[in-house]
Amino acid sequence: MPLDRRTFLGRSAATGAGVALAGAAAAPAEAHGPGRPDRKRYSFTVMGTTDLHGNVFNWDYFTDKEFDDKAHNDVGLAKISTLVERVRREKGRCDTLLIDAGDTIQGTQLSYYYAKVDPITGEDGPVHPMAQAMNAIGYDAAALGNHEFNYGIPVLRKFQEQCDFPLLGANALDAKTLRPAFPPYWMTRLRTPCGRDVKVAVLGLTNPGIAIWDKAHVQGKMTFPGLEEQAAKWVPKLRSMGADVVIVSAHSGSSGTSSYGDQLPYIENAAALIAEQVPGIDAILVGHAHTEIPEYRVTNKETGKQVVLSEPLKWGQRLTLFDFELVWGKGRWSVESVSAKVLNSNTVPEDPRIVGLLGDEHKKVVEYVNQVIGTSTAAMAAGEAPYKDTPIIDFINHVQAETVKEALAGTEYAALPVLSQASCFSRTAAIPAGEVTIREVAGLYPFENTLEARVLTGAQLKDYLEFSARYYVRTPAGGEVDPAKLTNADAIPDYNYDAVSGLAYEIDIAKEPGARIAKLSFGGKPVDPDARFVLAVNNYRASGGGNFPHVAAAKQVWADSDEIRNTIIGWVKAKGTIEVAAFASVDWKLTRDGAPIF
Repeated sequence: MPLDRRTFLGRSAATGAGVALAGAAAAPAEAHGPGRPDRKRYSFTVMGTTDLHGNVFNWDYFTDKEFDDKAHNDVGLAKISTLVERVRREKGRCDTLLIDAGDTIQGTQLSYYYAKVDPITGEDGPVHPMAQAMNAIGYDAAALGNHEFNYGIPVLRKFQEQCDFPLLGANALDAKTLRPAFPPYWMTRLRTPCGRDVKVAVLGLTNPGIAIWDKAHVQGKMTFPGLEEQAAKWVPKLRSMGADVVIVSAHSGSSGTSSYGDQLPYIENAAALIAEQVPGIDAILVGHAHTEIPEYRVTNKETGKQVVLSEPLKWGQRLTLFDFELVWGKGRWSVESVSAKVLNSNTVPEDPRIVGLLGDEHKKVVEYVNQVIGTSTAAMAAGEAPYKDTPIIDFINHVQAETVKEALAGTEYAALPVLSQASCFSRTAAIPAGEVTIREVAGLYPFENTLEARVLTGAQLKDYLEFSARYYVRTPAGGEVDPAKLTNADAIPDYNYDAVSGLAYEIDIAKEPGARIAKLSFGGKPVDPDARFVLAVNNYRASGGGNFPHVAAAKQVWADSDEIRNTIIGWVKAKGTIEVAAFASVDWKLTRDGAPIF
């Protein structure tokens, strides 16, 4: 009989172990070879999602309409549910498993609403929509993502309690005991009519970057060692416990790189390294990188065996299928082959069962985000923000700088000039002229970042800007400029390019990175390298996210616990009107050999 999942959750939190039993499987096929006895075979499929980021419906809460992009992808668990049921019908429900690789409860206004507005942690609080949907679909296990910690450990623990499946994190350790703070793995048996049951183990690994990105929530409470280290510890244990198949669900990309540089001794995107270095793994469900990898094979250095990796596209746009073929011999099951592919959720309708289950929650959030909170004197859009100084980014910086100035009033830092950094998080973000709603302001800041104030010198700010300017592709003077080809050099994402307000400067993209900032001035005068400034900065950047120089080590003189998104919404509510002319100005620009590009 299957273990009761909630009993398992309670026990596995302490022991890191659990075994569930899947139902009877279909009879395996027999293989016939010349001069050899019949061999019994068994096949099963493991489905996987990752980086769902609070998407239940195929809906964009920022635009208030059905989700769409250039590739016409669809999103959400309602779509995934349809795909999952189709696979279960084709393969046999008892011959399939369903897992996830993390970043589940942050990312949409739906998930935000049930973390902050009507929180699941409240007295008689609601069940999180992601828990409801994933329970209804029948997930077996999910790894923790870094964004699971964005709302603090109490919200995560409540979500864990509401899930009918374990949240896995072998490298999420209690800071005092160094024992697992979450179940490291989940194990199940798949019944076969010949030989013994197949034991399948899923090892969950999360991202070490949590120690930086959510330092305020986890410091002194949890620690996050490297994925390779913990995989090397747990995979042999799982094999010794009789696991015939070992799958890793890793919230870690496959590139081998880290956005936080050398601030941690652990690699951020380590999935391929795990496959290469740790023997005994059959497949890895990859997450975190928001890329699509249908199938990627890595050869283990010790065994020479190929390990199959797959990463389905974010937000429920794809569903990974790992197909396992096992053969019975010498009294045991062994993996003969593994293959992987992804299914596109835009090929199926939403599952009406999931739509009906969470229709009320969806309606409540739509009503919330469409509340009018003020007006704007002019329209602002982010389409050109990655390569031009635009009012919409000026607006974010204006609110942040004003908030910090007010907070520092009457302190020893009140006389220091306040600057502010902001990134273009969404090129489709826009504020209309006239009435402004919560969803339009929230679209400027989709992340759960909070605001801090750090003290930097003029010289350090110059270094900071030079580092930020790596974002631009080196472009020689002369000839036409294609804006679409100017940005994201070396795959630097938009959120790792900062515009700093309060200073004037030029970025000469004809020059090599590190020598691009020119005419850096404050108040019409060249910036004194020794002068001190306060930088209003988000906690991601202040904690070392993006590996920008100096800021993580700079003195913190103020910090807020509320999200910057809410700070901006509150500012609009308090002011009533966004007077665009009060803050919009062109203070930085791109040049080539000193000549402006635009």
